[in-house]
Amino acid sequence: MMSQDSEKNGSKQVVSSLDQLEAIKVILLDIEGTTTPITFVKDVLFPYVREKVEEYLDSHWDEQECQDDIKELRDQAILDKDLEGVVTIPEEVEDGTSSSTLVKQAVVQSIHWLMAADRKVTALKQFQGHMWRSGYKEKKLVGEIYSDVLPAIKQWLRKSKKVYIYSSGSVEAQKLLFGHTKYGSLLELFSGHFDTKTGLKVEKESYLKIAAEIGCDPHEILFLTDVTREALPASQAGYKTTIVVRKGNAPLTEDETKSFHQIKSFSELLDNE
Repeated sequence: MMSQDSEKNGSKQVVSSLDQLEAIKVILLDIEGTTTPITFVKDVLFPYVREKVEEYLDSHWDEQECQDDIKELRDQAILDKDLEGVVTIPEEVEDGTSSSTLVKQAVVQSIHWLMAADRKVTALKQFQGHMWRSGYKEKKLVGEIYSDVLPAIKQWLRKSKKVYIYSSGSVEAQKLLFGHTKYGSLLELFSGHFDTKTGLKVEKESYLKIAAEIGCDPHEILFLTDVTREALPASQAGYKTTIVVRKGNAPLTEDETKSFHQIKSFSELLDNE
């Protein structure tokens, strides 16, 4: 079991990973780099959108949701008109001036441009989310979860602890991922989900809001994340925090290693029942 040394009253103490669960009633989990490889988003979800956007448009073109998404993308392009490379999306009109084929081509190009420019705009996120939902439903996408995650969550629940998710990805995207894993749907394991509508993950107030909504004292919440800039405001809010060190995650600095408790696997937070 991984442990971390700490200084208290001038004497050196060893803090075990299981000590992190003492008096804890709620475990709050990050997703990327914590429950799920960071590469899942980069190497699976994003390429899926880039490669399948034309196919998706062909299959869903006549649906109102798809047309609403296209309108949002069209409006975003107007807002971005002064940006280099922006792709305008014409209106489809009955006289054939602008056919559905031309509109589809423009939407594909717009999606590719927005993603290449790393534009974090609602129009793109909404469209991506709807594509991912379709992909999960059609079993073209499977949510990836580290093998040590499910056994840990099940034991925490047996010990009457509650588990919540807090991610920068939308609640809808979270539910899609956990609702379509190789283990089946895991949604019933979670008591709730939070995203940036609650607040930014780097702000202390966000964690205070979550604690208030859960109805739990901050000192009774353990937050697991791979990012120290999230762990710091959580700890300032009164949470216990642990950094999850996974292959592919950003390495910790020497100061971060000294300042935060770390685990390499959720199995370090399991006891022998």
